[in-house]
Amino acid sequence: MKLSTIVLSTLILIILSCNRKGDNKTTAPIKEAPVPKEIELTDEQATAIGLQTGIIEQRNLKSALKVNGKLMLPPQNQAQVSMLTGGIVKSIDVSEGNFVNKGQLLATIQNNEVVQLQQDYFENKSQLKYLEAEYKRQKELQEENINAAKTFQQVENELGVAKAKQKGIETKLNLYGLNTGGISENNFKSLISVVAPIGGFVHHINITMGKFADANSVLFEIVDNRYLHLDLTIFEKDIHKVAVGQKITFTDANDVSHIHPATIYSLDKAFQDNQQAIIAHAKIEEKTETLLPGMYVEARIQIDNYKANALPNEAIVSTGDVHYIFIEIKKQHFKQVAVKTGAVDMGYTEVLLLEEIPQGAKIVTRGAYYLLSQLTKGEGEHHE
Repeated sequence: MKLSTIVLSTLILIILSCNRKGDNKTTAPIKEAPVPKEIELTDEQATAIGLQTGIIEQRNLKSALKVNGKLMLPPQNQAQVSMLTGGIVKSIDVSEGNFVNKGQLLATIQNNEVVQLQQDYFENKSQLKYLEAEYKRQKELQEENINAAKTFQQVENELGVAKAKQKGIETKLNLYGLNTGGISENNFKSLISVVAPIGGFVHHINITMGKFADANSVLFEIVDNRYLHLDLTIFEKDIHKVAVGQKITFTDANDVSHIHPATIYSLDKAFQDNQQAIIAHAKIEEKTETLLPGMYVEARIQIDNYKANALPNEAIVSTGDVHYIFIEIKKQHFKQVAVKTGAVDMGYTEVLLLEEIPQGAKIVTRGAYYLLSQLTKGEGEHHE
């Protein structure tokens, strides 16, 4: 009886063991085919998130020399406007921020000294006319040996003095902006014109209506930002890497999103005071009103021709250690593509493609995080 019970128990255990093995086989997870990572937006959604697209660019991110510098203006492209004599401000003809051409009227100053100068001009002009006639008469008498040589020499000397005085008065009037051809004995002018010595933007106005403007005081400041250039600090260890003609990309130190091009046109031949560094001067290769003298910049000097596929940092999104971009496969329809990333600089990231994408494909450069969040949200709803 005991033997049969033992045999029966053994058989039951064997049967249960087989059933467990069968259960393991039937409950093994079945691998599902990967779901395409695609998402479609409405026009309203795309507008709401400010979605933008661009293409993969070729940029030098690995072999560029990083340097700092400052935006500068040559001395000949900035001016402080003053007058040789003081006076009362009668008009101000420009405003700060205005662009003015060379010779354009900035203001008028009333000065009584200029009236006296005009009076002296016409008095001397009349005297000069008399002396020229007297010189001619004395010369004829001298040739006929009628008058004394001393008399002729005295008239000749007086004529020379009068001519020199007349030239001096004309020069002074011209310095005050008065053309002798535009004045007459019956029309003396008391206003001096203050004109722009260079073309550029009016940076600062230091006078007000009715105020007495002192002689040689700065009345206006003008800057011509069209001639802005970069002064970049190159330390001794990097001087051998830099040469005239090298291309540069730079940003305002406070705004790395806007990249500007430039080219080195000269290098200093001596170290700066108190540091083992020279200045590299670079010409900006575009017109922009956002750059101003005195701004600090971060620049990258391209020291070789290596270039890599790159996208703005915002175009690349991540889930853990996996990075993605989104390409537009048709209007407002986007596909998620896995990529690897490389060097990062100047707001751009090197992109290593893990699968082939169409040439010139449109890549989402703004709004990629929204697309990723929508896909992630969709996955969560699917698994539930």
